[in-house]
Amino acid sequence: MEIHSTSSSTPLPTDRVYVMRTVIKSFKGRRDVMVHLFRSNVPDEEMKEYPWMQILGEPLDNTHVDPVGSRKVLLEAFTAEERDQIIEYLKTRYKDRLKSIECHPMDFPIPIGLSPLSGFPEGRTIGFVRFDHVPNYKLPFAFEGLYDLSQHEPIEEDVE
Repeated sequence: MEIHSTSSSTPLPTDRVYVMRTVIKSFKGRRDVMVHLFRSNVPDEEMKEYPWMQILGEPLDNTHVDPVGSRKVLLEAFTAEERDQIIEYLKTRYKDRLKSIECHPMDFPIPIGLSPLSGFPEGRTIGFVRFDHVPNYKLPFAFEGLYDLSQHEPIEEDVE
């Protein structure tokens, strides 16, 4: 399994900055499925704790002026400590199933009008991996992963 983790060389407005994704070698009949990881079950009260004037930027366009989604994008990100805990958890629990783990700080300011990963509707090809629902889950926070199977090639069976 490859692990690619980068840090910022410039000061960031908060410690909750890391976005993560992993690639599962084989998942639901698809090969190399990318799963975008995010913190889940984040309490709304936590939204009050951040210097939003320093974190949020201009709207994506004039139709996206509500900052709530962009605030949730930040709340779904991980701290460096959480990032390291997730890497260790995935390395230990899923080492043979994962192709890679990638993490890096998000870009600031966050544009107003972004949709949080938790806001995507589940459907025929889009779904969530709920890591915290797995037996013996021991991390002190919940996290999930968003995938879209339509973005990945089906595994072809060898037919002889």
